[in-house]
Amino acid sequence: MPAPVTLPRLSWGAVGRPTVLLAHGLGSDGALMWRFGTALADAGWHAVAVDLRGHGDAPRALDYSLAAYSADLAATRPEAGGSWDAVIAHSLGGAAATLAAAGDPTWTRRLVLIDPAIHLAERDRQTVRASQEQAFADPTVAAVRAEHPTWHPLDVELKARATQRASRWAVEQTSEQNATWDVRAEAAALTVPTHVIGADPAVFSIFTGALAEEVLRNPIVTMSVVEDAGHSPHRDRPDETVAQLLAALG
Repeated sequence: MPAPVTLPRLSWGAVGRPTVLLAHGLGSDGALMWRFGTALADAGWHAVAVDLRGHGDAPRALDYSLAAYSADLAATRPEAGGSWDAVIAHSLGGAAATLAAAGDPTWTRRLVLIDPAIHLAERDRQTVRASQEQAFADPTVAAVRAEHPTWHPLDVELKARATQRASRWAVEQTSEQNATWDVRAEAAALTVPTHVIGADPAVFSIFTGALAEEVLRNPIVTMSVVEDAGHSPHRDRPDETVAQLLAALG
């Protein structure tokens, strides 16, 4: 297993409550998980978001394999130690969290994956690559607002900042170093209760169709879909996404 780096943290809610870890997607950072963090704090949780390696304030490294991202998450524990009560992870974070939970069932008691990057076919890889290239070409608030006019102003500001703070090389290497992007075997091996909050395939989703059907063969995995939301449902349709999250956490 790759040597882990220590991930910087942001938190919402009082320490001593049930603890939940938030892991973001490619090209984002922990601050962009604010919608989940604030909702969870209001619901009685202590939410902790991390910057993944190569993103935000996290250490830079040479290894950007899914195994490396997973090693970092697996080494990240609540302040008091022990297991997370829940882990909520988006896209790239979802793939890394799936690896971590499959490798150590004591890491978290529950897993919620937001349109997770469990397997990327070439079409999906090209779409993700084009999106990242566009973001780095003009990482300004104005450009993000023009691309996502319905997003909350905080999401617009934070997305622009996340792109500016991320290592472009790290983001590019995440694609280059994972020529085969596939954690389906680990998803099949999950033994902790797992819920997938999917994006609407009519908009854009990387977890849908035959892939979703395959992962859902694991009886411990359930799924809901946020209608009219793309790959980042917590930014496209935040109220509906948060409602589905809180329902999944029960």
